[in-house]
Amino acid sequence: MISYTVWSEAGGVGKTTMSVNLAAAHARRGQRVLVVDMDPQDGSITHHFGAEHLRSDPDVDNIVRHMVERPKGEFDDLVVSAEENVDIVPGHNMLESLERNLTRAAQMEEDMHDANYRWPKEKQLRRVLADADVPDEYDVLIIDPPATVGQHIYNSIYATSNLLIPAELSAKGSQSVEGLRDVVDNIEETLGDIEIGVLGIVPNKVSDTNVQEEYQERLSGQEIPIAPVSIRERGSMLSEAWKNQVSVFELAENDDYRDLRDYEEGTLEKFDELAAHVTEQFEQPEAMP
Repeated sequence: MISYTVWSEAGGVGKTTMSVNLAAAHARRGQRVLVVDMDPQDGSITHHFGAEHLRSDPDVDNIVRHMVERPKGEFDDLVVSAEENVDIVPGHNMLESLERNLTRAAQMEEDMHDANYRWPKEKQLRRVLADADVPDEYDVLIIDPPATVGQHIYNSIYATSNLLIPAELSAKGSQSVEGLRDVVDNIEETLGDIEIGVLGIVPNKVSDTNVQEEYQERLSGQEIPIAPVSIRERGSMLSEAWKNQVSVFELAENDDYRDLRDYEEGTLEKFDELAAHVTEQFEQPEAMP
C-alpha cells in the first residue's frame, strides 16, 4: 500500500489543499484512497469533504476513541465515502485533547501490567488501521495532521512511515525547511523503531522561475529529496475548488469554470504528475530473470 503523511511545520503552505487534490489524483489513476484527518483545527479536510457535522457531535464514534481502545462501534462505521474511489475518516473535536487522552489510556494500561510494561502512545493509529485491514482494503493512505509536533504527528508518521512535505518557495518558506532534516531525525529518534522515508519536498505556490531556482538551491542543502513537480501560484482554481468543496479535477469538469480550467490546465497536470511520482516510489523493481 502507498502510505504517506502530508506535513509541514509551517502553516499556510497548502498542506490540506495538497492532500485533497492528491487524493483525487490517485483516485483518477484507479487507486482506492483512504484519507485520515488528524488535524483538530476547523477548516480541515473534513470540512472540505462535507463531513464537518460529525466533528462537533460529542456522542459520535471517532478515531480518537478507537486509538484509546474505547470505540463505540466498528472502524468501518467511521469511514465516509467522499467521492469515487476516495473515503475519509473524519476528524473530531476529541482530537484537540488527543495527547491527554492517550496519556490517560497509557496510564490505565500500564497500571494493569508490571513495571516494565509500556503502552506505546505513538503506535495507536497504526494499530487501529492494521486491525481494520486498511492495507488490504485500500491502495493509498493519506494522513493530514496539524503542523505542531506532538502525538498527532507521531501517530500519523508511525502509521505511514513516509512524509511528503509542501514548502513555499519564499523567504518565509525557506525558514520553515531550514533544519528540516534535524526535525525528521528527531522524530525518528522519538518513535524509536522506524525509519522515515521522505518522498520529497514539494515546492508550492511558485510564482517565479528565478525565485524557484534560488530556493531550490537552499532546499538542496537540507539533504532531503525535492519532488520533480512544483505547484505554481494559481490561487483562483484552488480557491474556487476549496469554496465549492471539490477537488480541482471536479471543478474543471464544471462548464461554469471552463475558462478557469483552460487557464490553469497545468495545475491539473501537476497534481497528476505528483501522484504518479509518489506511486513510482512504492513500485517494486521487476526481478531479474
